[in-house]
Amino acid sequence: MASPRLIHAVETGALDPASSARALLLEPAADAAFDAFGTHDLTAQQNFKPSYDALEAQGVTVVTHATDPADLVHVTVPRSRDLARGLIAQAARLAPQGRVIVDGAKTDGIDSLLREVKARVSIDAQLSKAHGRIFWFTPGDAFADWALPDPAAVEGGWITQPGVFSADGPDPGSQALVAALPKALKGKGADLGGGWGFLTAHLLDLPEVTHVDLVEADRRALTCAERNVTDPRAALHWADATTWGQARSLDFVVMNPPFHTSRTPDASLGQAFIRAAARLLKPKGQLVMVANRHLPYETTLAAHFAQHAELGGDTRFKILHAASPNATGAAPRRKRR
Repeated sequence: MASPRLIHAVETGALDPASSARALLLEPAADAAFDAFGTHDLTAQQNFKPSYDALEAQGVTVVTHATDPADLVHVTVPRSRDLARGLIAQAARLAPQGRVIVDGAKTDGIDSLLREVKARVSIDAQLSKAHGRIFWFTPGDAFADWALPDPAAVEGGWITQPGVFSADGPDPGSQALVAALPKALKGKGADLGGGWGFLTAHLLDLPEVTHVDLVEADRRALTCAERNVTDPRAALHWADATTWGQARSLDFVVMNPPFHTSRTPDASLGQAFIRAAARLLKPKGQLVMVANRHLPYETTLAAHFAQHAELGGDTRFKILHAASPNATGAAPRRKRR
């Protein structure tokens, strides 16, 4: 949602972003308070494809990596501490003598970020509202060492980058899913929410898999995947997995779907991925997925597939298998006895 902190800062007169000629918004929400920045030159940097598309549809100039100087840069604090630091470093590089505004929720670490910034520069002002904080400052050259590192190899040789999901290496859920993959998977499939490519790489090791579409909404993660997955049988797509692709086109879908947009778990994300898989699969297609044990996905699977079962797991994760998607999305009829 549009930042109530930014709106409050402008309405109270504490902040006047519209006075800046060139404004840059780093990773803003799709409904950011653009009016606060006036009618001047405004650019948004956004790497999350659904938000990118929503911003572009509103007529906002949007890029995935901003390089032009600005007079003012607004940073929306992400969940990742490394990425938050990297965005502040980018803001400082593009507006060293301008104004950098940092805006975020307490649950995303805004208070600790404020303390770190205050240790380096003087804060011009700050406001608290809606369980978060907004502050602004002139950065100078105080944040060069916070720059986000380029993608690089971690243990196991995988290319990742700080700020993407599971940046230190394969996450336990994906590892559990790889161990449980049915060896009989064959034909054309997709890895929905494929991140930097761990699952896709292992799918391509299966003997009868002919093609895998890796679908990922995070452009930074996809850039890493482009280096981890070079098999010509793979195609990589920067897209929203819940809307991507042609119906009834795939033999299988494998996925480790996200379940956060903030710090609070949100099962509706995984449920949307399940519905997308049902739409994409052929009538005899199959879905294999991993989920945290507590997430309630079985009801959604039952509504969209004729069969579903748990293949395995442990106290943390469950490996779920579903087959024969129901084209209408309605619960399958029970057979009469």
